[in-house]
Amino acid sequence: MPTPSSYQPALTRWSSFWRYLGALAISAVATATYVEVDLGDTLKWRLWVDASLGLVSLLLVHRRRKNPLFVGVVTGLLASFSASAAGPATLAAVSVATSRRWTPIVAVGMANLVGAHVFLWYLSVPDEIPLWINGVINVVAISAIMGWGMFIGSRRELLWTLRDRAERAEAERDLRSDKARGDERARIAREMHDVLAHRISQVSMHAGALAFREDLSAAQMRSSAGVIQEQANLALTDLRAVLGVLRDPGTGELLSKPQPGFGDIEELIDEARLAGMSVEYAVSLPAEAQLPERVGRTLYRIVQEGLTNARKHAAGTTVFVQISADPEQGIDFVMRNPLGFGTSPAPGSRLGLIGLTERTELIGGELEHRKDGSMFVLHGWIPWST
Repeated sequence: MPTPSSYQPALTRWSSFWRYLGALAISAVATATYVEVDLGDTLKWRLWVDASLGLVSLLLVHRRRKNPLFVGVVTGLLASFSASAAGPATLAAVSVATSRRWTPIVAVGMANLVGAHVFLWYLSVPDEIPLWINGVINVVAISAIMGWGMFIGSRRELLWTLRDRAERAEAERDLRSDKARGDERARIAREMHDVLAHRISQVSMHAGALAFREDLSAAQMRSSAGVIQEQANLALTDLRAVLGVLRDPGTGELLSKPQPGFGDIEELIDEARLAGMSVEYAVSLPAEAQLPERVGRTLYRIVQEGLTNARKHAAGTTVFVQISADPEQGIDFVMRNPLGFGTSPAPGSRLGLIGLTERTELIGGELEHRKDGSMFVLHGWIPWST
């Protein structure tokens, strides 16, 4: 709930000018009553009292926003003996009413009502109009003044609320846009890691073989060099696609390319075998069952990262890949390989398994990695439908 101070507009020179001009106009109309009433010899000193109290009221009303209740009550009571104080008292009353708080509104309204009744007695107006009629007129007039102030306050709050909602909507839109860009870049980064880590690990392995093995024939060296060239070219192609999306997110070059899925896992394993890895692959899938595209792509990336890690950290060992899929039970997968010896010559970011865990959790699955005796185990579960 906004406070009155939050939606009160700042007073400019023009807004202050027309407010004071309106107050002076009300004071001028009220002061004209002295001309119509025969006050005899008391007219002169009464005019001096009226003008003095009116000036005090005008000075007080300048602080109506800092002390609204005090200024409203005092100017209303000063109007008991000064017609020229009627304008500042009206301005102060309207200002108090814009807060739409009943306690100050009632207090200022009663002060103005008392001031109006006392002023009629002080002016010594002939008793031509019954007292109760004057009372009704005063109540109606003061109620109208306070009602007008409440209407202004309600309108100010409405405008403030609409402006605040628009600003918050723009801020939330910018936040959503920034988050979407961040999520997209994170997705691209995961894809880049999954793709390039696999390619570069093969380049590193074959380059290492060329560097340390002296028994390779010329044909074997040419074959290894060809594999290095092919994997390097594929890595450059994937990297160019990723960088193209980062430079111009509107192109969607990488995301528009056909993404690998469950059916490409066998090709991935065959590629690893051709590169010299020993892989045992077993899959259990109901006949004519087709995995959702997103699930298949996640499985592909998990197997790809598992093979990459095994190639880097446990070269020469056998990797066991088992996938069991069922529409009701979901997909359970296990990758196991013996722990390697020594340190991998290929640098690692240590973020691959973290990225796979995030990717798996995003579709409602679970992924864990652990050491089980002399084996490294990557085990996870993914729901059939995400």
